[in-house]
Amino acid sequence: MAFLDERHINAVLFDLDGTLVDTAPDMVAVLQAMQRDHGVKPIAYKRARLNVSNGALGLLRAGFPDIRAEFNSPLHVEYLERYEQRVCQDSVVFDGLDALLRRLEDAGCPWGIVTNKPERLTAPLLDALNLAHRSACTVSGDTLPQRKPDAAPMLHACQLAGILPAETICIGDAERDIQAGQGAGMATIAAAYGYITDDDNPQRWGADRIAVDTVDLAQMVLKAVNLGP
Repeated sequence: MAFLDERHINAVLFDLDGTLVDTAPDMVAVLQAMQRDHGVKPIAYKRARLNVSNGALGLLRAGFPDIRAEFNSPLHVEYLERYEQRVCQDSVVFDGLDALLRRLEDAGCPWGIVTNKPERLTAPLLDALNLAHRSACTVSGDTLPQRKPDAAPMLHACQLAGILPAETICIGDAERDIQAGQGAGMATIAAAYGYITDDDNPQRWGADRIAVDTVDLAQMVLKAVNLGP
């Protein structure tokens, strides 16, 4: 882990869906309910889950392949309105990651969230999971004009938390997360346990490290901030 040996790391930024929180149960349930109401056979959960990191539009395109789902299209608006009503019915922090967050907090190591999820959905989700007050910064998909893979949200998160990009790890389960972190000059970890489609491959993203599961991720992060072996 050369990047851990070469850098002084003292902050961590997480992507939200598929990296820190397993939101697939709620996001897929909304899609399947819409499909039933529109007379479409619901997509299999496993297949839909892989598209969750691509947000509402990614799910809609998987679930309604014959309908052009675009930003602010009727289908998109309907999905967001429905999802807002059950944003955290079954969503949970991935196993082991709450313990990781507490280790970071106990050591005074700030952590934050940078997501492309809109603020109207991010805020209630974090409130329901008791994460909002613990995060040193939260940057949503509409906080700035730019979204990941642009580096601007990552840099903005650093400003909010009072941390240096060069001393920060960016963790995400999509190539855009790694691109944003690299653009900001951060170390990067790809969360290979997240929502990754069959035609994607974390090995190609150019991340400094790849975490195969949350245990692997916790070990990498704790070592990076000098809290592990």
